Amino acid sequence: MESVLECKNLTKSYLKKTALDSINLELPKGSIVGLLGPNGSGKTTLLKLAAGLLTPTNGEITIEGLKPGVETKEIVAYQPDKVYLNDWMNAEDLIKMMADFYANFSKDKAFDMIGHLNIDVKQKLKSMSKGTKEKVQLILTMSREVPLYMLDEPIGGVDPAARDYILNTIINNYREDATVLISTHLISDIENVLNHIVFLKNGKIVRTGDVDDVREETGMSIDQLFREEFKC
Repeated sequence: MESVLECKNLTKSYLKKTALDSINLELPKGSIVGLLGPNGSGKTTLLKLAAGLLTPTNGEITIEGLKPGVETKEIVAYQPDKVYLNDWMNAEDLIKMMADFYANFSKDKAFDMIGHLNIDVKQKLKSMSKGTKEKVQLILTMSREVPLYMLDEPIGGVDPAARDYILNTIINNYREDATVLISTHLISDIENVLNHIVFLKNGKIVRTGDVDDVREETGMSIDQLFREEFKC
């Protein structure tokens, strides 16, 4: 299995709390991977480490063999769980800005997706709904041509119709040899698009593997298994 992201004894601690505890992980290329766990399990910390926004306390994490930093900014598209875009900008400004920042950003793809949503490219973000802002942010992320996309709770807080749009956008706009890592606790909404799963609990990996293999081995859906694994 060729891996795009690898963790070796990766640990991240904040003062007295250990967010990730000596995890070992390899994510396969060409997969949609669910990073699954309840709030506080370490999902966002792992994504921020991979994005180079945090540094490990111990161990290491690599993207295509490189430690997160300047070089990996070009090969990772990361979307945080909150809208980070400037409210005073419009969609056209944002698309042009992303194209200036990243050589691998496709303006054509971005304008095409924005057009399908019937969003006025001149409309400022501050006058858009929260759901529309999140869609614009996702479009900007998925308009890059990179080996690894990382999306933190992309379907949290949006209505079911918006979830369907978001999932379809993810599925239809990444290269087949690329990997999409999706962090979420909404398993039932996302299970049918996943090829691979990682269950995180209290900063430790408690299960990982191919979705079909896990279903066959356990006789459960991923949603059922998640509820069983994480029940109080």
